[in-house]
Amino acid sequence: MNADNVLAIKDLHTSFTVGRRVVKAVDGVSVEVRRGSILGLVGESGCGKSVTAHSIMQLLPKNGQASGQIIFNPAGSGAGQTPAADKTPIDLLSMKRTDRRLRSIRGKKISMIFQDPMSSLNPVYTVGDQIIENILTHEKVTALAARERAVKMLQTLSIPKAADRMKDYPHQFSGGMKQRVMIAMGLICGPELLIADEPTTALDVTIQAQILELLRELKESLNFSVVLITHNMGIVADLADDIAVMYMGKIVESGSKEDIFLRPGHPYTQALLKSVPVLGNHGKKMLKPIRGNTPDPSELPEGCAFAPRCDFCKPECESQPPETVLEGGHKIRCFVNAGGSNA
Repeated sequence: MNADNVLAIKDLHTSFTVGRRVVKAVDGVSVEVRRGSILGLVGESGCGKSVTAHSIMQLLPKNGQASGQIIFNPAGSGAGQTPAADKTPIDLLSMKRTDRRLRSIRGKKISMIFQDPMSSLNPVYTVGDQIIENILTHEKVTALAARERAVKMLQTLSIPKAADRMKDYPHQFSGGMKQRVMIAMGLICGPELLIADEPTTALDVTIQAQILELLRELKESLNFSVVLITHNMGIVADLADDIAVMYMGKIVESGSKEDIFLRPGHPYTQALLKSVPVLGNHGKKMLKPIRGNTPDPSELPEGCAFAPRCDFCKPECESQPPETVLEGGHKIRCFVNAGGSNA
């Protein structure tokens, strides 16, 4: 594994057994996260983004099965942590969900912010207790030292009267403040990788901007990597360094932010960009929605899953397109446009 990568997902397949059916949610995903960078994982709802995140964290339900490799490459130190003795790359999928080594990584070296902070925070415990619990689970420190760290983290996240708010329950916080608490829980142990799954979905536009700017500032100051999962192309345009576009369980295009926004090669990527409102457009360019809907994951076509919705579909698309690697590591999985752009 490249030492510059903190995470490498190789040929990940994740499926769910539903009655007699097997539903493929992630189908052969391979993607890398460069150390110190933000990878934007984008696509419509139901395309497998969150399942990919849950596969990394080994948080799948009992009817979920994942195969492939998810290689975590620890640098030996997280944000503010002392170097680890073992820096050997670890295949997370080789561990059982109950493995103590996996539990020592999850929440400490790799953390996750979930979509809905209200359902992720325990309503019967104070936010202070929930943050402190994460520290005490992974580190041998006193309860007093853990509390001091938790208060300092809440202060860093601009929560007023942080020491007093430690005693409050989740329902006493606004949506934006609850999301800040979730970020505090994710960062309190100094992770090397933070997975943010639609971190601003339930928030209004002003609070969204504040949370995203906060994530950017914390990444720069604490030096961790981020997998940012979203369906909002505007968010990844602002924050991401690299982008992977996902459709029905597959990465259909990946590359640098410049590759994706200036040289989009896959018709699905182009369609996503054409459906994004542009500030200052003044109605000169009409938005073009993607026709049709995402298919049922249990009834995908044999070939390209996007073919029924694609404006450039041709007979070859009835079989699976190969992945083409262009200049600079820009990758496209498409027969139609592997060498150019229809944008």
